[in-house]
Order: sequence, then C-alpha cells, then structure tokens
Amino acid sequence: MGAAERMLGPDAALRLRESPALQRLRRTWQVLMDVSPPEPHEEEPTEVVDPRVIDLVLRVGDLLLASGETTERVNEAMLSLAVAYELPRCEVAVTLTSLMVSAHPGKGAAPITGARAIRRRTPAYWRLTALHKLVQDASIGMLELEEAHKRLAEIKRGRAPYPAWLLVASLGLVSASGSVLAGGGPLVAVTALVATLIGERTGAILARRGIAEFFQLSVAAAIGAAAAALVVSVGEPGQAAAIVTGAILALLPGRPLVASIQDGITGDLVSAGARVLEVFFIIAALVAGLGAVVYIAVSLGAPIDVSHLPTAPVKLEPVAVIAAAAISLTFAISLAAPRDVLIAAALGGALIWVLYVLARQGGLPPVLASALAATVVGLAANWLARRQGQPVMPYVVPAIGPLLPGTALYRGMVELNTGSPDTGVLSLIGAVSVALALGAGVNLGGELVRAFQHVGLSASGRWARPAARRTRGF
Repeated sequence: MGAAERMLGPDAALRLRESPALQRLRRTWQVLMDVSPPEPHEEEPTEVVDPRVIDLVLRVGDLLLASGETTERVNEAMLSLAVAYELPRCEVAVTLTSLMVSAHPGKGAAPITGARAIRRRTPAYWRLTALHKLVQDASIGMLELEEAHKRLAEIKRGRAPYPAWLLVASLGLVSASGSVLAGGGPLVAVTALVATLIGERTGAILARRGIAEFFQLSVAAAIGAAAAALVVSVGEPGQAAAIVTGAILALLPGRPLVASIQDGITGDLVSAGARVLEVFFIIAALVAGLGAVVYIAVSLGAPIDVSHLPTAPVKLEPVAVIAAAAISLTFAISLAAPRDVLIAAALGGALIWVLYVLARQGGLPPVLASALAATVVGLAANWLARRQGQPVMPYVVPAIGPLLPGTALYRGMVELNTGSPDTGVLSLIGAVSVALALGAGVNLGGELVRAFQHVGLSASGRWARPAARRTRGF
C-alpha cells in the first residue's frame, strides 16, 4: 500500500491521482524531464491508409525497375511518392525481381502490405524520364492522386520515341560503328551490320519459341563469329576481328554492368549480386557462342591466328572519334532514350574515346585508362542530368559503349582455341576487368558530383542516404 493511501485512504488517494491539477502537473514534469507520456487508455482513431497510394507506389516502382533504373533510385522514387500522398510509416523493399510496400497505421492496427513481381525487364529510357517527372511533380504537390494514376497509365501505354524498325536497326548500326572503330572499312561495317541483324532476328524467333535468353545470346554471338570465319576463309583474316568486335559490341551488357556496380556501391547487395550474375551469364553466353564457332572453324582448317587480331588504337584519328560518337548515339537509340539525350550521348562517346586514347598515350594500362575516362564522363553525365532534372542512366550508359571490350573477348577465345589457353584466360580476365573499370568509373563520377553539390540529398542530409552510413567493416 502506498504512502498516499495510508495517509488519506484508498478512495481519497484515487481521487487525488485522477484530479486534473495533478494530471497537468505530471504532464509538465514529463515535458521538463523529457519523458514520453504513457499511451492513453482509449484507442484513438488510426491513420487512414489509401490502397490506391500503395498501388501507385508499386506500379511506379515496377515500371522504373523494368525500364532499367538502379535499385537506389527506385527506392527513392517510391518513398517520395509515399511521403507525397501521406502513406503512414511506410517501408519499401526493392530487389531485382520484386517490390514490397508496407504501411503501418499505428495504434494497434494491422499493417497493410502490397507486393509486386517484376516479370519482364525491357530497357526504355524515355519511360524513365517520364516517371521521374511524375515523381517530381507529385513530391512538390502539383499532382493529385487520381491525376497521378492517369499519367502513369499514359506512360505505360506510351510508345518509344522511335519506330520499331529503327530500334532493331540501331543494334546493327552499333555493330557497324564498332567494326569501324576496330579498324574495319565499309565492307566490314556492312558485314557486321548484316550479321548483327540476322543474329537479332534469330534471337527474336527463339524468344517466341520460348528458348531461354542465354541461348539466344549464344546464337547471336555465334552468327557474328561465323561471319568473321567466312571472311577469314575467303582470304581477309585481318578483317575478321573487326567484324566480331562490332557484332559482340551490340550484345555486351553495358546497362546491367553500370546498374550492378551502382547497386553494390549504394549497399543494395541483394540486387547487386543478382545483377552481377546477370552480367556474368550474358558474358558467358557470348563466350560460349564465340568459342563454339572459333573451335569449329579452326578444326576445319580456317586460318584464324592471333597475329591477325588488331590492337587497341592509340592515335586520335577523326574516323575513330566519329565512330565512337556513332556507337553511343545508336546505343542510346537502341535503349529508347529520349530524343533530347541523343546529342549528349554522342558527345559522351566521343569524349570517352578521346580521354582513353590520351591516357593510353600517357602510359596507363587499358584498365586504368578505361577507369579514368569513365570517371570523367560519369562526372559530366551526372552533372548534366542533375542540371536537367533527369535520370542519369540515359546519359551515362550509352557513353561507355565505345570502350566495351569486344576485341578482348574475341582475342581470348582465339587464344584458347589455338594452343594458348593461359594467354586466353588472361585476355578474358582483362576484358572483364575493363568492363568493371568502366562501371566503377562512371559511378565514381556520380559520387563526386553528389559530394560537391550545394543542393539536394548530398547537401541537405548526407547522413540520410543509406549508402553513406558506416556499417561495413566496423
């Protein structure tokens, strides 16, 4: 029994505890001592969770991830929409193949959770730009919920800014430009273009038959290598590598490579691991197709020799710079980037090639030269994207196209099948190293822009970014 009950009796002590004056005194004491008040006995009304908001958040995240955006950007966009439309205590989980949104109304009410599976991922960078604009308008209160749903439906039903035939032809143009950059002439460029278009259409036929994408890519790479073997057989061995380089360039995983490294840097390790495996299987499919054709050609007596393979050019020639710009331009078209990005993409391709050649002339090895050139281009692309208020992927992914290691992959397969397995393995490792250097370089450029900007997430809340938290290694 307490002291108040002993002195006043139980009834009087109860009336004293429930008196308004004592309640006000207790609340004042709790505020002064920074003590949280107890929960009220009666349940207050819970916050209302609108299921249409959860649906909007999931659908926007689905389209962003399916269109080629990185995990961190998808997470930021979904949380921005949740805050804009007052989704209480929202949690978002994003992986490469699924999304989840959970809202907690509070006061003992059950949480409301929605999930969505990503069943198809098709690069559509024009859609990224439109979705980011939707999120920005909603975040500053310029878009009501119903209007946001209508705009999302329009974006989903929208078409790419280029006709379907141009999207297909752009892959062949990437190959033709790549073969010119590797030292080929007009006939080689036409051969690479035709081989790539045949490989792409064959892959489309296999896709309609339900064949896995791994084998679609293997067949496409094999068709490019078969065209090269045919050129060797008719007496032009020096042009074979240029054909294969161009044909493989259109298939190399530049987009998932950049996204995988970005996810790893920002701490989204599950998505990063999945994307790295995706890159690995794409490269493995290309190597399998190349290796099979090269082995068969050598077995049949085709004069394929390492001495015929070209080396990376280290001179600034106008044709090479124009070819690099053409690679990035046509690469951007194949990714359905917005029209206003095309000029920037072409300039980025020319710039990364000039920087790479200057670095090689300065004595840097290919990996470091690629990383340095990619860092500068990534810095410029991120700065321009932030200035334009657009996502950075349409600017940065096409720009790395000229340095993707098509020649190194072909060299490795030729060496493996002509009696130099050790050298072939080293060539393949060098090709993968260059690819990783490109992805790390463009992401480093983005981090530099973030570190020195005066507005936005980096300036207003550096520690609010999950990737900035010091967790690993401590």
